[in-house]
Amino acid sequence: MKRLVILAALLLPACGLHPLYGGGSGGRVGTTLGHIEVAPIAGQSGYLVSNAVRDRLGTGRGEAPLYRLEIKLDDKIIGLGVRRDDTVTRERRTLRARYQLIDLSNGTVLLDATAGSDAGVDVVGSEYATIAAENTALERLSTIVASQIVARIALYAERTTPPADK
Repeated sequence: MKRLVILAALLLPACGLHPLYGGGSGGRVGTTLGHIEVAPIAGQSGYLVSNAVRDRLGTGRGEAPLYRLEIKLDDKIIGLGVRRDDTVTRERRTLRARYQLIDLSNGTVLLDATAGSDAGVDVVGSEYATIAAENTALERLSTIVASQIVARIALYAERTTPPADK
């Protein structure tokens, strides 16, 4: 068994797998992510998503932006479970994002994609508790959507940015 693990470890580089964030913040993906500015997004969901994206990009290191990330959000709450008296017992909060990565040097759209997630919310007798659950769902969805956006941009950067050593 031990020999099999060693053999697999030796063959792994031959298959072309390598870490996406190789080199950390100084690697080609980390460098690209550090040069992205996030355009302002309106609303509570915009505030949460833009902060989560900035945290994941690692911006704010004093580097001049080369790219701008524009995000448009669609935040909806839909009632699912309805009783006979027309009261809602369950809701689904959906957060969808359409985003574009724009090259600031020439205005070219480099990446145009979408991300999204949804969460279920129980509607309880207390209106305060329901609102708190909806807000918690939005916070959770914001981090999920931000992670999806940054992961997609990282893949784009890894596939299109030439290696520094070539």
